[in-house]
Amino acid sequence: MPMIERKQVIPGDVIAKGNYRYGSYVEKRGDEFIALRVGLAEVGRDGVKLNPLTGSYLPRADDEVIGKVVDVNGFGWVVDINSCFDGFLPASFVFGREFSPSTHDLSSKFRVGDMIGARIESFERSRDPQLSIRGHGYGKIDSGEIVKISPTKVPRLIGRRGAMINLISEKTGCDVRVGQNGVVVVTGPPEGVAKTVKAVKMVEEEAHAADLMAKVEGFLGGSSSGGS
Repeated sequence: MPMIERKQVIPGDVIAKGNYRYGSYVEKRGDEFIALRVGLAEVGRDGVKLNPLTGSYLPRADDEVIGKVVDVNGFGWVVDINSCFDGFLPASFVFGREFSPSTHDLSSKFRVGDMIGARIESFERSRDPQLSIRGHGYGKIDSGEIVKISPTKVPRLIGRRGAMINLISEKTGCDVRVGQNGVVVVTGPPEGVAKTVKAVKMVEEEAHAADLMAKVEGFLGGSSSGGS
């Protein structure tokens, strides 16, 4: 497997030189790739990536998010998605084309205070992002411990090919659902939930550490309810 180089960077730092693909928060100048944010840079087979260590959640189409219903009007639900933008879930996306404000009771589906899993259907900066619950696993979240982390730390919590989140889940026996907006829902046995919450917070606080996986594995050990 190709070696992945990781390093902390600040704006203006040269992450790499050469011919790479690159993602957000990186600018190409000649043959140099320049960091635009404080964060953890990765250089590998997949190109140059930069995971910012600060910043708020900016909605993107197709992102999976977890939010709280904060208002209900005649045409849908307003959802706090841990962003400077509120999400809006249109009633027509839930009831279908036959939706009518005069005949359908929106509170029969979701009420203020309910947590829901959703997908960003579309987003333009001139208007709040539109949400959808179409698809498997979306809709009301009935149980679980809610944990919020910086949205910029989500890639570290998930890990490469899901390695970090799978490790936490296996060691604690918990189901860990992560929204791209930094909202995490943990369900499972009480002791496992408590340990999972601490592990999630550890990832957030030490996201810059190159040996983060080993640190989390050391913390979780083999004494969890989910096995060794």
